[in-house]
Amino acid sequence: MTAFIRRIVTGIDREGRSCIVEDGRSPAERTVEARPGYRVTNLWCTARGAALDADDAIAGHQGVQPPAGGTILRVIDVPPEAADEQARRAAVEATFRSMFPDAHRDGTVNAAAHPGMHQTPTVDYAIVLEGELTAILEADETVMHAGDVLIQRGTQHAWANRSGRPARIAFILVDPS
Repeated sequence: MTAFIRRIVTGIDREGRSCIVEDGRSPAERTVEARPGYRVTNLWCTARGAALDADDAIAGHQGVQPPAGGTILRVIDVPPEAADEQARRAAVEATFRSMFPDAHRDGTVNAAAHPGMHQTPTVDYAIVLEGELTAILEADETVMHAGDVLIQRGTQHAWANRSGRPARIAFILVDPS
């Protein structure tokens, strides 16, 4: 797995020609000390859907959800889960507490399935880039491999890396409001 996600942003130069306006690391990489190997790279955030002239709001973005009516693109490196249930739960709790406090988490809703169960009021496109992840829902779960795409439509869900190897997944979250 590459050390970081390269973000290349296009735009229009002074002469009206398409050009590269940015090429390098995202200004919004985040890690969780209690979960070594877990890294969220937020890449782009819009407040008005997919407006071509929308400014990037990623540097100031907090939480899991995009702005109302907006979008967010992120890539997450997910290390293998700890075998010990208590360690796994502590790592997931630290992640939600520090990075995703806005995710709707109801501990009574299928928390036994996975400590990371949560819900976002968004349409999410989840694309496995490398490795293998398990998508966990209340009634089902499925193992996803590189190239698989899950369309998550506001449902309770969690992600587990039970493969023993790191995985990488891209998410595009779209707020329907």
